[in-house]
Amino acid sequence: MKELLPDSRAKASKGEIDSPIGRMQPCYCANCGKDSGYCTVNLTHFFYLCDKCVQTYGQIAGTMMVPDEVFFQAAAEAQLEEHGRLLTPDELGKVLQEGASPLAKLLIQGR
Repeated sequence: MKELLPDSRAKASKGEIDSPIGRMQPCYCANCGKDSGYCTVNLTHFFYLCDKCVQTYGQIAGTMMVPDEVFFQAAAEAQLEEHGRLLTPDELGKVLQEGASPLAKLLIQGR
């Protein structure tokens, strides 16, 4: 199926890094090109709009939008609830590998 939205990953695989959750590649705002961090390389499609573009142009009809700050706050709250503290990147990688906890499900959803 052809994607209707542009892919927010770089066309060339420059800048890939290894992380506790696997190989990651740079990704960018589909509208303005602002660096938006990294996403896993095994995705078939990745679309991202930065908060500024969403505020300027609005949400795309028929899509779900979760601002970065809301997602990061939810992830921090889930870590505190399950573990009583914020986890290290290695610990987050282990949580993702196990994949069964509410925190893992939230992190997978946010990929």
